[in-house]
Amino acid sequence: MNKIVSLDQKHLDFYETTLNSLPEGVIWTDMEGQIVYCNDIASELYNTPKQELLGQSIYTITPGAALKNWVIELASKPGQPVTPLPIHLNKEQPYNFYAVINLTVAENKFNCFLMKKAGDGGVDPNEMLRIISEGTSSVIGGDFFRSLAYHIILSTGIRYAIITECANVEKTRVRTMVYLERDTFLDNFEYDLTGTPCEIVMKGENYYCTADLDSFFPKDAGVKSYFGVPICLSSGEVLGHIAVFDTKPMTVSTKQLNILKIFASRAGAEIERKVAEEKLRAANAELEILLKESEERFRDLFEEAPIAYVHEGLDSKFIKANRAALRILGVRPDEVPHTYGETLAPNTPDAQRRMKEAFESIGRGADTSGVVLELRRKDNGKPIWIQWWSNPDPGGQFTRTMFIDITDKVLMEKEQSRLQAQNQYLQEEIQLTHNFNEIMSKSKQFHAVLQKVEQVAATDATVLILGESGTGKELLCRAIHSISKRGNRALVKVNCATLPANLIESELFGHEKGAFTGAVSQKIGRFELADGGTLFLDEIGELPLELQPKLLRVLQEGEFERVGSSKTMKIDVRIIAATNRDLQNSVNQKEFRSDLYYRLNVFPIYSPPLRERKEDIPLLVNHFCKKHGAKLGKKITSIPQATLNLLSSYDWPGNVRELENIIERGLIISTTSTLDLGEWRPSKLEISAPQNPLAPSISDGPKSMEDMERLHILEILNSVNWKIRGENGAAKILDLNPTTLEARMKKLGIVRKK
Repeated sequence: MNKIVSLDQKHLDFYETTLNSLPEGVIWTDMEGQIVYCNDIASELYNTPKQELLGQSIYTITPGAALKNWVIELASKPGQPVTPLPIHLNKEQPYNFYAVINLTVAENKFNCFLMKKAGDGGVDPNEMLRIISEGTSSVIGGDFFRSLAYHIILSTGIRYAIITECANVEKTRVRTMVYLERDTFLDNFEYDLTGTPCEIVMKGENYYCTADLDSFFPKDAGVKSYFGVPICLSSGEVLGHIAVFDTKPMTVSTKQLNILKIFASRAGAEIERKVAEEKLRAANAELEILLKESEERFRDLFEEAPIAYVHEGLDSKFIKANRAALRILGVRPDEVPHTYGETLAPNTPDAQRRMKEAFESIGRGADTSGVVLELRRKDNGKPIWIQWWSNPDPGGQFTRTMFIDITDKVLMEKEQSRLQAQNQYLQEEIQLTHNFNEIMSKSKQFHAVLQKVEQVAATDATVLILGESGTGKELLCRAIHSISKRGNRALVKVNCATLPANLIESELFGHEKGAFTGAVSQKIGRFELADGGTLFLDEIGELPLELQPKLLRVLQEGEFERVGSSKTMKIDVRIIAATNRDLQNSVNQKEFRSDLYYRLNVFPIYSPPLRERKEDIPLLVNHFCKKHGAKLGKKITSIPQATLNLLSSYDWPGNVRELENIIERGLIISTTSTLDLGEWRPSKLEISAPQNPLAPSISDGPKSMEDMERLHILEILNSVNWKIRGENGAAKILDLNPTTLEARMKKLGIVRKK
């Protein structure tokens, strides 16, 4: 007051009476901020007697630096609208500095600060408290925040309300949990705090602007009024804020502001409760898993159990596996998180089907019990078989799988199955073929053949036996096999001429279940049956051209794939092939691959026809009489020399097979112990002797094997008046299936002339 003593007491009393009657607080300071006068309202707002305020700096007794910065800002913007400065001097009542007036009294300059309580109108604060309290009392979580925003707008009439939470650790961005316009909830969004009034609030301060907000915060264009309060934890940490704003000016009372602060605290408590609840739920879930895992580990002695245990996701990804599982599957511990069970199944129809059915049963929530699965070890790709039990976890997030290694059992069963199939095949061979236990010959030419048989038997070389039909090519094959080191293993026969072209591949190499229509089960092929033994490919000249490369691959590399499988199988088989065709001529005619021919023709053996060793006829006649006499219940003790002479005068185009058929027919019609051939007489058709394909050729040499075969078939057909089927038909005499004979006739161009 000493700075305005030039005024007389009368004027001072007038000024004081006038200033004390104002509803606003008034403080006069000098230009440095020292208080020289204040009215009663100002004393009340500062809760300090007037005499104690005098002489103090307004910037010292006002918390923070906001007031001084506000004064500096106003001085730098003369003539512009004044933005009220909200200040909290106590917990009970916030107020706003809303003007600074420069005065000159008795040549002294003063600043006159005008201040009033924040908010002086709007909805009744008690009604506002009732509306918000009743609207939010029965809800929690997300419903609480939506209800709070809705009832704030309902009680204040302000257009917009948002409730936010921090979006990053630095607290420079927030995202809305609720964004409400009047009674419509809008899509939530995330935004940067820089340059917005929310930035001030997120620093822990209340902010209130009654009008022209967008002139101070251009980013909020169109927003005229705003007030916001921070949402804090009990520790004081700011988690978000509540703000209401409008496109027109607003007035909010101090009580209304306090009510918002109350509910901001309630929101903070709700967030704390929600976070605590989520942490508790996560902790409980984790504890439950740990307890369950601990219980399972204790029950099964998980790691040390001799039975394999695996936990898999629903996509078959391994979660964990015990040592037994790792050992059986060939998986390293570090590979477990990257291993998928489904990838261990081989790419075969049966294995893939079994794996698919197993996981589909788990997807349906069903237990699987004792399913047999074929797998491949992860480390070396070797096949393994397991018996598999699995059931889904009650939570449905993974499966608990147990399995045992049954590889040895499966391989033993497969070997047993192979041996049974081999045994069945050999029994069928015994039933279907003649009993050639011994080779009967005193021919020097045939003894030379047997010498070759003995030479090649000691090796694994591929043998090609050449000769006409009925000359004993299969007998020579059996002789080679029986005295070889493979003699204690199977000799498997395939007649390439009697199988349909579309089944030869399946017959040779086998097929998987479902490989083609009619493949109702897995079949073991002849190559697999003959593994370790010998495979006899009779009539090799009839093998389809498209199948010859696959046979060549087996001969060269010893490996093949079953039909319908991508798994390569390794075998150890000796190949003996036979044919009555001229393969060299077939190669020239592009009917037989030259590379396959040279691969087969490693050690050729020529089986001479019976007409080239007629000295064996008496020996063979005696043998066939004993063989068929035992079956027919007849005993032949006498064979007339005339009969032997008659038989020796014939050229035997059907060779030994034809001789055997004639002797069997003679036994049937013989009524005594003397062999009687009945009306049979040698045919008068002259047949040139065929040339040994291994002998040097001559310019006027004999006809080819196909020519000889054609002549032989014609002779037999003529002898039976072209009857093909039946007991006395040509097919029976030639020991061929009627359909095979008809196919050969068509190929050789044999047609009956009318």
